[in-house]
Amino acid sequence: MRTNTGLWWLLSGFFLLIAVIYTTWSILAHPDREIVNAIEWVGSIALLFTALMGALIAFYIGKVHQAQGGELPEDTLTADIDDGDPELGEFSPWSWWPIVLAFSAALAMIGLAVGAWLMPIGICVFVVAIVGWVYEYYRGYFAR
Repeated sequence: MRTNTGLWWLLSGFFLLIAVIYTTWSILAHPDREIVNAIEWVGSIALLFTALMGALIAFYIGKVHQAQGGELPEDTLTADIDDGDPELGEFSPWSWWPIVLAFSAALAMIGLAVGAWLMPIGICVFVVAIVGWVYEYYRGYFAR
């Protein structure tokens, strides 16, 4: 995390330096205009905001690193691969409900593109799929 924070601060400083160079170059390229009209505003503001977003990410990662109370396994040179494996939860590899859920999303998107009459059908299929996926352990072979 410390390395990531340093890289994001470096990237933020780079974009800030490039924004200053870009703005200065834009002013020097048009000596016949006023300074306000000589600046190419879109590029200057885009580079400035890119620097600000990099600083935001660096600040956030720095605060997360301070709050985590230690080094992550990814930052330790002696860590094994298994040290960074979190518990992901319980998944049903036999479940067909995610496919039905994806079909309902596709049906709703096609309804937006082709005809509004398909949208309610997609929403109904979505409700059935979400309820079926949530309650699949309450009936059938895998009931608890």
